[in-house]
Amino acid sequence: MTTKLATALEFETRIDISEPVRESMVELLNQQLADSLDLYTQVKQAHWNVKGMKFMSLHLLFDNLAANFLRYADTIAERATALGGRAMGTVRMAAANSQLDELSCDLTEGDEFLVAMSDRFARYAASSRTAINRCEMEHDAVTADLFTEITREVDKSLYFLESHLQG
Repeated sequence: MTTKLATALEFETRIDISEPVRESMVELLNQQLADSLDLYTQVKQAHWNVKGMKFMSLHLLFDNLAANFLRYADTIAERATALGGRAMGTVRMAAANSQLDELSCDLTEGDEFLVAMSDRFARYAASSRTAINRCEMEHDAVTADLFTEITREVDKSLYFLESHLQG
């Protein structure tokens, strides 16, 4: 069953952004929330199931990266509700609305997980850049800044992941 992302504003706010822009931002925030929660669970899947010579370093890396996505999800959800919307943040909602590819349950080797995570982090960062552009077009500098901060951190995390594959 697909859960439609919430766009209607349900709560009053004194934030001085027009209702149509706030509705648009809530929809955008909920999409990024779905992707954030999905990526959190995928990184935890890698954390729990990685095997091989790099086990300990990757196990710890994946755990740290997963924790970042919980923080991003919280920030995104709180912005959606601050704008008068409803955060759509259950696991089922995230699974139904995520734009990310499903992670194969057959992966175990560190390099397999590194490639899979690198692909997903790159996709997430690209989606966040699109979100920044949309926020700027709709003159919501605060939400654009939120996505800029997240994208900066995700780019750094992608660098960490890719560095394990290089050399």
